[in-house]
Amino acid sequence: MGAAGPPVTAGGEPVRGPVRPSGLLDVIGVASIVLDDEGRIVLWSPQAEELFGYSAAEALGRYAAQVMVHEQHMDVVVKLFADVMATGQGWAGAFPVRHKDGSTRLVEFRNMRLLDDRGDTYALGLCADQTTVRRLERDVALSTRMVAQSPIGLAVLDTTLRYVSVNPALERINGVPAEEHLGRTAREVLPHLDVEGLHAAAREVLATGRPVVDRPVVGRIPADPEEDHVLSVSLYRLEDALETVLGVAVSVVDVTEQHRAGVEAEAARRRLALIADASARIGTTLELDRTAGELADVAVPELADVAAVDLLDAVVAGRRTRLGPSEAAVIRALAVRADRSPLALEAADPPGQVARYGPDRLVTECVRSGHPVLLPHVEAADLPRIARSPEAAVQLARAGVHSYLAVPLIARGEVLGALDLKRTRNPLPFTEDDVLLARELAARAAVQIDNARWYQNARDTALTLQRSLLPSHPPVTGGLEVASRYQPAGATTEVGGDWFDVIPLGGGKTALVVGDVMGSGISAAATMGRLRTATTTLAGLDLDPAVLLEHLDRITAGLDQAIATCQYAVHDPELGQCRIANAGHLPPALVRRGTDPVLLDLPTGAPLGVGGVAFTTTTFDFCPGDELVLYTDGLVETRRHSLDERLDTLLALLHGPTRPLDEVCDLLVRTLHHPDNHDDVALLIARAREAE
Repeated sequence: MGAAGPPVTAGGEPVRGPVRPSGLLDVIGVASIVLDDEGRIVLWSPQAEELFGYSAAEALGRYAAQVMVHEQHMDVVVKLFADVMATGQGWAGAFPVRHKDGSTRLVEFRNMRLLDDRGDTYALGLCADQTTVRRLERDVALSTRMVAQSPIGLAVLDTTLRYVSVNPALERINGVPAEEHLGRTAREVLPHLDVEGLHAAAREVLATGRPVVDRPVVGRIPADPEEDHVLSVSLYRLEDALETVLGVAVSVVDVTEQHRAGVEAEAARRRLALIADASARIGTTLELDRTAGELADVAVPELADVAAVDLLDAVVAGRRTRLGPSEAAVIRALAVRADRSPLALEAADPPGQVARYGPDRLVTECVRSGHPVLLPHVEAADLPRIARSPEAAVQLARAGVHSYLAVPLIARGEVLGALDLKRTRNPLPFTEDDVLLARELAARAAVQIDNARWYQNARDTALTLQRSLLPSHPPVTGGLEVASRYQPAGATTEVGGDWFDVIPLGGGKTALVVGDVMGSGISAAATMGRLRTATTTLAGLDLDPAVLLEHLDRITAGLDQAIATCQYAVHDPELGQCRIANAGHLPPALVRRGTDPVLLDLPTGAPLGVGGVAFTTTTFDFCPGDELVLYTDGLVETRRHSLDERLDTLLALLHGPTRPLDEVCDLLVRTLHHPDNHDDVALLIARAREAE
C-alpha cells in the first residue's frame, strides 16, 4: 500500500489553490527560515509567522537573533550560527525563543548551511514547537508498541481487501504466519471461516466510512481446526489527511471461551434492564387501568408474547377477599398486550370485562394460593385450564401457545390479582429464572396498582359527592338562555371544589354563581356543597350581590380554614341589567353583537374566608343577545402560558357569529382545558333573551 500522491483534477492536472494538510509535517507545523551569511532573515515561511508571531513584513531583513532570541542567549546563538556557516556542519536541538507576544517557548531546531549556484552561503533553519514534536514522538512509539504487544489481533487491508499488515496477536489467533497473510484475502487465508458476510461488511465500510463493531464470525481456523471458534471482528475505514481511502483496519478477538458466559450474562443484563425499566415506567400516574397497562407493556415482548393483568373484582371495589378451595375467582381484566399474536389477543378477556374462572383454572389457583403457576410446556389438555372459554382454548391452540406462567400481584399482604403470561412466537419455554423475573415485576407493580385502586376509590367517592352537589338547570330560565359544563380534574390529582349555580328569583330575575373552593378531595367538595347551599338560601332574600358575598364571607370564615373565590350576578330582564360582585375571582367575559368580546372591569375583591374586606356591586346593561361567560381558573390557567395570553385566547374563541351556547361551551372546554391543568373546570354561559 503506497503513499498517496498529490491531489489532481479529473484531467490529471495538479489541483491549484491553497494546500490542505496532507502529512506529518503539517501536523507538526514545521517552519522554514533562511538567513544570509550575516544572519539577516531573507526567507520567512507562513508556519514561521504562526510559530513566532511575526509576519513576513515584520521579520524579513532583520537579524534573526534580534527577532527570536533573548539578550541572555545572544552570545550562544551567534556562536552556533558562526560554527554552522564556517564548518558546514548542521546543528540540531531545542532552544528557548521569544514569541512576539513576549512569551518564551522551547522550539526544536534543525540548522544547516546552504550554498547557491553563485557560491553564496545561507543558513536554513527548520523548526517546530518542541511540545508538539515530543507528543508526536510519544504517540508514534506508543502506537508501535501497542500494535506489536496488543493481545488483540490487528491487521490492515488494502482497498481490494488484501492483507498488507498483521500483528503478532493475529498470527497466533489465526495460526498463520504474518508473511502468509500478506497479499491474500481472508477467504484465502481462512477458508473454513464464514467470512462472506465479513467481506460484504468490509466493502460497505470502504464505501460509507461507517465502522462495523464487534461483528461475530464463526468457523474453524488453522490454529485449532477441530473446533468452531467465535471471533469478534471490528472494521474501520482508513483515510489520509486528504480523505483518500487507504483501506480497512481490522481488529479481531477470539471470544470462544467467553461466548457461552456472554450469552448468560446478556440474559442476566436484560433481566436487570427490564426491572430497571419497570421501575421507571410503571406507576407514572394514579390511573388504575394505565398502571396495569404499563405493567403489560413492560412484560411484552421481553418476557412474554402475551401478557394480561387481571384483578379480583372484589379488590377493584375496595373489598378484601380470600378464596376457598372450591370457590371460583371473579376477575376483572385491566390490560392485555400481545406481540404479533392476534389470535391470542382475541382469546384474552377484553379490558374492563368481568369473568368467572372456576376453581380448577390456573389463574384461580394462582390468586388463591398466592404462588406462581408454571407450565413450561403446554399440552392440548392444559388449554381449557388456561383459557376463559372452550372457544378461547381453540384460539390459544391456533395461536401456538406453548408455555404459560401466572404470578400473583401481592401488595401489603393482600393478593390483588395475577400477571398472566404466555409464549407463542418465542420458542423457549418459561424457566425458573423467568419466574423470578416475573415475580419481581409483579411485586413492583402490585404496590403501584394498589395505590391506584385506593386512590381511584377515593376519587370516585369525591367525584360522586361533587356531582351530586352540582345543579341541574333548565336551558331556559327567566329571561336567560343558559348552558354549563363541569370538567373534573385529571386522574393525576384529586377532585376540586369548583361549582356553578343558576337560581331563579322573584320578578323573573335569575342569579348566576360560579365559585372555586381552594384545595381538593372530599373536604373541598363538602365545603363547596355548604357554600352552594348557603348561596341558594341567601339568594332567596333578594340581597344586593355585594351584601350576599359579605354574608358568604362570614360563613366561609367559620369553616375549617376554608378559602374560596366566587362571582355572584343577578340578571333583571325588566331593567335589561345585571348586577355583579366579585370575591377574588377571574373577570367574566361579556359578548355583545357587533363588538369584540371583553373582560368586565370589576373590583377584584378578596376571596371568601379572608374577612374584613368590603365587596362592591357593579351594574351593567345586559340586553337581548348579550352573553355573560363565567368560569373558574382551571379553564384558562396552565404552567406554560401567561394568564393574559390565555384570557386573550378565551376572548378570541368567543368572537364570531352567534352560536348555540352548548356548542360554545364544548369549544371552550375542548380548546382551553389542557391535560396538564390538573384542576377542575366550571363554566357557565348566559344569554339574554328577547322579551316575550
